[in-house]
Amino acid sequence: MKYTTLLFDVKDHVAHIILNRPEALNAINLEWSRDLMYAILQCDEDPAIRAVVISGAGNHFCAGGDLKSFTSQGKDLPLHIKEVTTYLHAAISRMVRMNAPVIAGVNGYAVGAGMSLALACDIVLAARSARFSVAYTRVGLTPDGSMSYFLPRTVGLKRAIELTLTNRMLTAEEAFALGIVTQVVPGEELLAQANQLAIQLASGPSKSFGAAKRLMKTGWNETLETQMENESQAIAGITRTQDTQEGIAAFVEKRTPKYKGI
Repeated sequence: MKYTTLLFDVKDHVAHIILNRPEALNAINLEWSRDLMYAILQCDEDPAIRAVVISGAGNHFCAGGDLKSFTSQGKDLPLHIKEVTTYLHAAISRMVRMNAPVIAGVNGYAVGAGMSLALACDIVLAARSARFSVAYTRVGLTPDGSMSYFLPRTVGLKRAIELTLTNRMLTAEEAFALGIVTQVVPGEELLAQANQLAIQLASGPSKSFGAAKRLMKTGWNETLETQMENESQAIAGITRTQDTQEGIAAFVEKRTPKYKGI
């Protein structure tokens, strides 16, 4: 697959997706959203890809929607927005549910849908230079890209509303304190640490990771009993995989397991 707005590379079972519109702070246009969807589908479909790192080219992660491209749409802007979000939301929906853990390496701005994308990732490493803002209502828009789903569940409803209405800019440390960021690292170490973590995860039991992700991220609205039944079905089903059988055998035999992602 040939991409025009991102760079895609696979090494050591890790897919690296680099958002590549640095001249526009990696802002989202139609091609960007379509490229991301196909890149995530490629990650989901290829069993050799067992972890994913998403980062931004240049000095920023993603500055949200490309408002300059929006202004050129005239009366067709509502249709254009629906098309952009259709691709973006398909990418995020698949990303959340696929087996491979997804790590965001955030430098500079992650605002608007850029912050949404970071929130939807499984783990977020942020450089100390990183800055986060909901940003939508500053220009009269409303959240998209899963923001209204993940932000209240991450920081609580009242804080999510406050951040959405005020659009205040969060430092990396503030985002860490709110649970938006998993770890704050020196900027020069960001990609190296993200890659090191991805390689570690890529050597793990991929199907177990995927099942655990789905339980955690899609069980918010279930009753206790329904979610426990989902857990029962998931843990019973995962015992059929070779990796789980290997993990249990290795524990009993007091050796290091050798997972193959199957």
